[in-house]
Amino acid sequence: MEMNHESYMRQTIALAADVPERPFAALIADRVKGKVIAEARNQSDKNPTWHGEIDAINRVAADVPGIDYSKCVLYTTAEPCPMCQGAILWLGIGSVVFGTSIRFLIDIGWRQIDIPAEEVVRRGPGWQCLIVGGILESECNELFLRPRVRPRSDKCAT
Repeated sequence: MEMNHESYMRQTIALAADVPERPFAALIADRVKGKVIAEARNQSDKNPTWHGEIDAINRVAADVPGIDYSKCVLYTTAEPCPMCQGAILWLGIGSVVFGTSIRFLIDIGWRQIDIPAEEVVRRGPGWQCLIVGGILESECNELFLRPRVRPRSDKCAT
């Protein structure tokens, strides 16, 4: 089934509205059925590893046991950090679609690890994950340009 990346990204952007100070939202869609199977938001204020992508992964693992992750597409407002992209690879998610790049976030002052998702995939021999960046990029970038509460220096922004 052909995925309408912009439609799913609009849904992901809407999820980010619930966490304007950390607008890292994610959803996972089943590419074969064309339906959303998990929606998630960043909750790193509770746990620094609770990024939107990790929340979405945990929701699918709990709600859809036995799913073939290779037929899933993960949509996220910002390029997955190395931790999240590593989890995506371990799970075998087939595609990741993001709006805002790690480089853009760094350039505007968000604390990020400067390793692009494609680099994580490249360094994971034997794993396959298609990375598609820049979908509704300006709308996603706008989320991160809004005034926000700065994270404490001992926590990641994502």
